[in-house]
Amino acid sequence: MKQIESKLITGLLDALKKIETPIVIIPHMNPDGDAIGSALGFGRVLKNSGKKVSVISPDSFPSFYKWMTGSRDIIFYNNEKKKADEKIKEAGMIICMDFNEISRTGDMETVIENFKGKRILIDHHPEPQCFADITISYPECSSSAELSFHIINEMGYKKFMDKESAECLYCGIMTDTGSFDYSIRNPQTFRSLSDLISYSIDPIEIHHNVFDTYSEDRMRLLGYCLSEGMEVFPEYHAAIISLPRDVQKRFHYVKGDNEGFVNYPLSIKGIRFSVLFSEIKDQVKVSLRSTGSFSVTEIARDYYNGGGHCNASGGEISNLSLEEVKDQFRKNLPLYVKNMKEEE
Repeated sequence: MKQIESKLITGLLDALKKIETPIVIIPHMNPDGDAIGSALGFGRVLKNSGKKVSVISPDSFPSFYKWMTGSRDIIFYNNEKKKADEKIKEAGMIICMDFNEISRTGDMETVIENFKGKRILIDHHPEPQCFADITISYPECSSSAELSFHIINEMGYKKFMDKESAECLYCGIMTDTGSFDYSIRNPQTFRSLSDLISYSIDPIEIHHNVFDTYSEDRMRLLGYCLSEGMEVFPEYHAAIISLPRDVQKRFHYVKGDNEGFVNYPLSIKGIRFSVLFSEIKDQVKVSLRSTGSFSVTEIARDYYNGGGHCNASGGEISNLSLEEVKDQFRKNLPLYVKNMKEEE
């Protein structure tokens, strides 16, 4: 990626030097590996520089990220609102990590809007909302974790890096690229990974911690989704997987069990567009993936109140049932893929 504008780095450095009160880092709601990894990794570097830092997440995250140093100290706003509000009241700066719209923080949206201190945004999603005093947004970056590492480098804060912070940032890059399967075309990403590995981290162990610690129920749920819950539309190079509430109950679903399910149909020859529909409380959560130049960002934004990246986006619908959402998808599928180009 291109070098971060010097005025942004200077502005962030000046703000950090002046701040004597605590700093709060906030990832997006339903945080993934990149949101948690960048919040913890960047936060630990700031702690090592002498700052007092707390991470407050709108809600919880899957258990396979709890091995990261600092993860058990994260405050969950939905469960510990009073404690979180006190931390934010004491803070002189909040760093919004890995989201481009405040609405992606759920119940914390008003908290961020009303915050009187310095607001920093570090993110790699396109078209960021203008709500921060300093916005560092580079969509060409593979992940917010990689962007955080570039910021650390350019601020001269590498001296505050350690193994634990490197593990968190590596995990963020690994998970947001689908284990280096997409958003990984820039050689700089691999140089960043190489630098992180130099801190004596173990990439094999990190991969194991995230992808090889699933429960038996989760594996059986995946088997059911592929055999019973998947529909393939070869004429449109597309496939969907649906995960209704009754199936989740049958397989003792816990948060994070469906992570990665949306990628499996892309392993089918000729399939370039995959969608996972999951019933979550009173909403249908939608995860979209694609390959090549076919972008799912506009589909997520225009039909599912969401957004994201070219090959990985998401959203949700609150006013339709799962079956209605699927019917809508089947009806609109020709429109979704009208511009899809055949790969040679």
